[in-house]
Amino acid sequence: MHSLQNRDGLESKTWSRRKLLRAAGAAGLAGAAGIAAQRATAAGPLRPIKLAWNANAICLSAAPVAIERGIFEKHGLKVELVNFAGSTDQLLEIIATSKADAGLGMIHRWIKPLESGFDVKLVGSSHGGCSRLVGYAPAGVKELKHLKGKTIAVSDLNSPGKNFFSVLLTKAGIDPERDVSWRQFPGDMLGLAVEKGEAQAIADGDPNLLLVQRRTQGLVDLASNLSGEYAAKTCCVLGVSGAMVRNDRPAAAALTRAIVEASDFISDNPAETARIFSPFSKVPESELRAVLATLTHRSHPVGKPLRDEIEFYARDFKQVKVLKPSTDPARFAAHVYADVLS
Repeated sequence: MHSLQNRDGLESKTWSRRKLLRAAGAAGLAGAAGIAAQRATAAGPLRPIKLAWNANAICLSAAPVAIERGIFEKHGLKVELVNFAGSTDQLLEIIATSKADAGLGMIHRWIKPLESGFDVKLVGSSHGGCSRLVGYAPAGVKELKHLKGKTIAVSDLNSPGKNFFSVLLTKAGIDPERDVSWRQFPGDMLGLAVEKGEAQAIADGDPNLLLVQRRTQGLVDLASNLSGEYAAKTCCVLGVSGAMVRNDRPAAAALTRAIVEASDFISDNPAETARIFSPFSKVPESELRAVLATLTHRSHPVGKPLRDEIEFYARDFKQVKVLKPSTDPARFAAHVYADVLS
């Protein structure tokens, strides 16, 4: 089994179906039975696929669910999960150069690097949700309007949360560069940052933010990437190499259908999903279920609806200067998207 290496020489872990089932242990026997039932539906040899993901992200659980439930095999695929924790630019580069065939990630993180011209096409999606913005009530931050003049703590200054909430603040009449400050802290120190007065709000993703809230008194929800007009918008997307789209469109289509099917399973079975994902996380299954309950796994556009959402986000990100002034959102969306199902 091969592994990928990032530019720092760190080896990215790979997860085959066998490894995943072993990690799940005895609790996975019911899931294994599901695989046996579904494997028979795949005709002929399975097409090998390397799918990159971040194994710490419960929002990407469609990948291990599709392995354990036999969904990839049902669609004629033998998928190897590659745990990649490097930068988004590095991830898109390994997909563009076919060192991995595809990857799952957050559209809010992918849009800017895709502007650089990586040969990666967005073909599907998994769900909406992931990012939340909370205020620290003892500091007087209980609504978005209270953020003027305040500092927002983030775990990454290029995070999806910072990008998305910059847009949301702009639409609320708050300049995300002049009216607020963004300050980076380690993920497990975000709560301490507000308690010490070094920040008055936090923008981060779950399950980390959920855990921070559980141990930090006074944090109140201000917004999420499902707020208002974003309620039905997708968050995590599936990208495949341009080479796959050009040379093996049926494989790209099969992978897209498998991720959509796995996402529907998650929507209907959050407890089982939490069990399947638990080997990858130190977070208790009950907390994983709580996070899954906040995600919209029935929100997974493909085809033109996906292209339209990419354009929508591109307009947002251009508005807050994440994308270049010269970037045309419609042309950008048409370039980075591919309809592999029609």
